[in-house]
Amino acid sequence: QVQLVESGGGLVQTGGSLRLSCAASGPGFGSFAMGWFRQAPGKEREFVAAISWSGQTNYYLDSVKGRFTISRDNSLNTMYLQMTNLKPKDTAVYYCAADTRLWVFEAREPMSEYWGQGTQVTVSS
Repeated sequence: QVQLVESGGGLVQTGGSLRLSCAASGPGFGSFAMGWFRQAPGKEREFVAAISWSGQTNYYLDSVKGRFTISRDNSLNTMYLQMTNLKPKDTAVYYCAADTRLWVFEAREPMSEYWGQGTQVTVSS
């Protein structure tokens, strides 16, 4: 069983930056593909970014390309999402997800086996 805990959310002004972290506990972190999704009020959960178990393959939502960077440190069982040039439309609860199947993230649908509890990101205009 894998448990995921997000941190790093908060309130930031337009153009600001935040770094989200997702700490994983349980066996086999290095064998999991990981990703970030977000959900704004009244909207469906949306794919943001994903990273393969090795870190060599990344996927991004088009609207965050060039602004967000996903990374992981398998020695620390932690994944990160560096967010820069934040915009009000980025406001949402951000969820960490994990699954041994990379194709789940390639599909960009919220089908992952494991989820964190979410962390709020609010970008003020």
